[in-house]
Amino acid sequence: MASREERKMPNARIIAVSLRRWVDSSADGADGGDPMTVEWVRIVPLALLHLSCLAVFWVGWSPVAVAVALGLYVVRMFAISAFYHRYFSHRAFKTSRAAQLAFAVLGASCVQRGPLWWASHHRRHHAHSDQPGLLWSHIGWLTSRGAFRTDLTAVPDLARFPELRFLDRFDTLVPFGFAALLFATGELLESRAPWLGTSGPQLLVWGFSISSVVLLHVLCATNSYLHIFGYRSHATDDRSTNSLLFSLIALGEGWHNHHHRYPYAARLGHRWWEIDPTHRVLQLLARLGLVWDLRGIPGQSPRAGSATRVA
Repeated sequence: MASREERKMPNARIIAVSLRRWVDSSADGADGGDPMTVEWVRIVPLALLHLSCLAVFWVGWSPVAVAVALGLYVVRMFAISAFYHRYFSHRAFKTSRAAQLAFAVLGASCVQRGPLWWASHHRRHHAHSDQPGLLWSHIGWLTSRGAFRTDLTAVPDLARFPELRFLDRFDTLVPFGFAALLFATGELLESRAPWLGTSGPQLLVWGFSISSVVLLHVLCATNSYLHIFGYRSHATDDRSTNSLLFSLIALGEGWHNHHHRYPYAARLGHRWWEIDPTHRVLQLLARLGLVWDLRGIPGQSPRAGSATRVA
């Protein structure tokens, strides 16, 4: 069901508002609306991003394009894991305003909207986990009118920074600029180093489309897969689980049950074998003085004990 304001609008008016929100997410107030109603026009860019991956059959592949896709996946996964998640959402460590902005821009290139939107919805995730429906919990909620608005009341600590507010309002600027940069780089390589076998369209498809779509679904799986499969170490009020395989793919984000037990800790893996690459990099950045005050687990770290496997 549409919101009261939207029920008063003719269909053309609703479409026009949705189109404006592609550029300016605060257009016409950007009210939340019914959380279970899909915003069809608004999600067209998301659908096009997925469809653009099919262009790989026309642009082909090259070692350079695949390496760029993998490299950008890892770098941007770190930006989401370390900054969008652990820093912006949970304030698990401190950093400078310049580093905060730099990693906010890098995170925005992942096509997962702005840092304030991401943090506000993730904080809500901790309060309302395990909503019904596997597909809805994975990606369906992203398409709803209720998920469109950035709840600034949930992130007052971040909303005081005008540069973060700007990134959040115009959340398509960075992805478009990033895509244009990849295309231009591929065109330059094609003309200056043709032996590499790449091109602008090829780098665009591999480095932007494929890399971004894989990144999106890996992170969405924390809301779906990691609430069904894996093992549980803590009796939390949700069905969050831990997974070593998922943690290797998602740079430590697979220790979801640990995270739901200690959401403000910078380290998600607790046992020696629970690998958390993001935390390792944060430790390196701390030695370099770029981040500091990494928050640990309150009291002593939980002892390795018996784990309950789910599914």
